[in-house]
Amino acid sequence: MSKRSMVQGGTGLIVLLVAAIVLSSCGKQEPAKKPTSTVNGQKTQKVDAPKVEAPKVETPKVDTPKTEVKPVDAPKTEAPKPEDKPAADAPQAVPAGMEVLPFELPKPMFVGTPTNIVGVPNLEKPRGKPRPPFYAPKGTVLVSKGKPVTGSDNEPIMGELEMITDGDKEAADGSYVELGPFKQFVTIDLEAEYEIYAVVVWHFHKQARVYFDVIVQTSTDKDFIDAKTIFNNDLDNTSGMGVGEDPHYVETSEGRLIDAKGVKGRFVRLYSTGNNANDLNHYIEVEVWGKPLK
Repeated sequence: MSKRSMVQGGTGLIVLLVAAIVLSSCGKQEPAKKPTSTVNGQKTQKVDAPKVEAPKVETPKVDTPKTEVKPVDAPKTEAPKPEDKPAADAPQAVPAGMEVLPFELPKPMFVGTPTNIVGVPNLEKPRGKPRPPFYAPKGTVLVSKGKPVTGSDNEPIMGELEMITDGDKEAADGSYVELGPFKQFVTIDLEAEYEIYAVVVWHFHKQARVYFDVIVQTSTDKDFIDAKTIFNNDLDNTSGMGVGEDPHYVETSEGRLIDAKGVKGRFVRLYSTGNNANDLNHYIEVEVWGKPLK
């Protein structure tokens, strides 16, 4: 082999070795150099501070209770029917030894709340429904029908005094007695003594009226020496018989029922001093309910 051939062969081998080294170095990556700083003329590498992660705070979940809101149905209100009438008081059990007095009432002549009553003091409010039953001891009966009647005006402007106990309670013309103005009275003689439990008076119920200074008394003698007052609405003692505490009231077809509480008497006297419409005094009927003395 010639030198030239040997040199060429060595050269080729060297080329192969260099190529192998280059290929080997190309597949490796040098680690990244850390940044350096100079302290007192010497280079130092920066050390990365460890990363500290903030602890996670978990907020506990609170379940909110679910509240179901159900719609509330509005109460149903039925409008009153035009023909509906105020209900009477519920009947109560009859007390032992008592009974309901069977009052017979006349036909009503007006309905509704009166509108012509103005400025009357201590005026009773209308009930708006029928009067409740009235109880009295068994054996109590009507004792005034057909009994004699006298009065402070024995010559009435209209009618006769005997009409006050004739049993006619209607408000028609010709059914009532009209007495003169100012203070007047009528007296019923029961012709015997009774335990008196109720007095019912109808002054005038053809229209709404209020009669003033109504006083009702009972007595065992005709001169009323032992008079007992069972009703008095004379608020200012106009009649000179004492101040009354009973209310004024509007006349109706029910009449005015007065509880006499069993007072003993033979005579019943009724006073009045005119009404809110005029100065005259009127009576349609007076009923006295009692029980004979044993």
